[in-house]
This record gives sequence, structure tokens and C-alpha cells, in this order.
Amino acid sequence: MSVSRWWQQMFARQNKKRKPDTAPLPEQIDAIRQRAARGHHLDQVLWGKVLLKSVYMPSDPAQALVWFTMAANAGYGPAHNMVGRCHHFGWGCDKDLLLAAHHYETAARLGDEWGRYNLGILTMRGIGVPKNLKKALGLFTAAAHNGHAKSMNLLARFLEEGWETPQDKAAALAWYRKSAEGGDYRGRHNYATALVDAGRVEEALHWWRLALPDATSDILLAMQKSLEKLGAAADPSLYAALLEKLKTLPTQADETEHI
Repeated sequence: MSVSRWWQQMFARQNKKRKPDTAPLPEQIDAIRQRAARGHHLDQVLWGKVLLKSVYMPSDPAQALVWFTMAANAGYGPAHNMVGRCHHFGWGCDKDLLLAAHHYETAARLGDEWGRYNLGILTMRGIGVPKNLKKALGLFTAAAHNGHAKSMNLLARFLEEGWETPQDKAAALAWYRKSAEGGDYRGRHNYATALVDAGRVEEALHWWRLALPDATSDILLAMQKSLEKLGAAADPSLYAALLEKLKTLPTQADETEHI
């Protein structure tokens, strides 16, 4: 079968899954699909993400994995990261943590910071691969120095606790701040916690307010304990918003966040 015929059949299958009364794809989303069909690796990954979870069409993880795999086979690092995510969480395939780690490692070798971070998480926790804090620290350090906000937060944690590196709380605080400024809600929470310890409560409340919209339940519960120690009167509106959000979230962290 020719490549062009294969694309036509794939798109026909995907279009069949759309409800008859479903509105056409927005122009910018359809443009991603068309560029993916022409072999643009970034757009193949973006289109795969649309197929994983989208308001525009039913979820199709198996087809998402097909698109990620095509771009990965061409040596595109972010695609290897997404193939790793699929095997990590069983999106369109069986869970296979060893295979997930293999693709994360390939993504990292190709310079993808999310691949470094995800491999670091598996290595730090000993999930699917032997636990190796030294290797995890190296991965988080590399990604942090390349601007990856979530890796900055974990590098800060290693420095704060003295895991596989001399303890350095001043450096930890600096990396927590960089993570917070980079938009990571965990970094924002950890930076706020450190600011409270330093007596800088108003600054801490600012960063907790910024963390609130994206925070998962584990961080919200930690924020709740911190605010209760300060006294709810420290920021009644923040405390009320936190409690309201807790009602709407599951009771554990979403480990599939930030795909």
C-alpha cells in the first residue's frame, strides 16, 4: 500500500469516529493534522496529543501511539518521550515500564528535557528500573540548567536534603525560586514553604496563590496544612479557594500531568 493511501485510510477511520453533528476541527487544529500528514515531526507529536485527549474528537490512544511512533522512528526526541509516556501509563498499549524507561532514555540522549525529567522520576523512585539517586540527580541537573522548571524543583529538593550532593539550602532556595518563576506549581509551593521558614509570609502567600490553579490534591493538602499553621486569617480568600478546589479533585496526585 502506498504511503498516501495509508494516510487517507487513517484519516477516514478517525473521521468516522467523529459524531455526525460534531463541528469541524478548528482551523489551527486541522492545520496540525495536515502538517502531521506531510511528515512534520513536531506536528505528529502535537496531533498525537490531540488524539490522546481533546474536546474536538473522541480519545484514540492507540492512534496517538501510532503518530508518536512515526516521529520517534525518525529520531525525534519529544516523540520518544511520548512513546515512553504511552508505555508508562498504558495509553493505547499495555503498560511496560522497562520500555517506557528505554524511550525516556532515548529522548534524553536526543536532548529532550521532558525525557530527562521522566527518566529521572523513574530512576529516583526505582520504578521499572533500579533506584539510582546519583543518576536521577544528573538528569534533573542537566534538565534544570536547560530551563526545565519541574527539574529545577527536584534539583532544589536534592540540594535541600543533601541527596547525593552536599546539602546547600541557599542553592536550593535559588532553584526553588527559578522553578516557581518557570511556572511549576510544585516549585511554587516549595518556594512558598521556604519563604515562610524565612519569615517572608506575604511573599509566600503570593506564590501559593499562583500555585493554586494547577495544583494537584497532594500539593493542595500540603498548602492547607501550611496555611492552617499560619492561621486561616493570614489569607481567608486563598484558604477558602483552596478548600473549594479540594472538593473537586481526586485524593491523590495525577502522575500523568504535563504530557
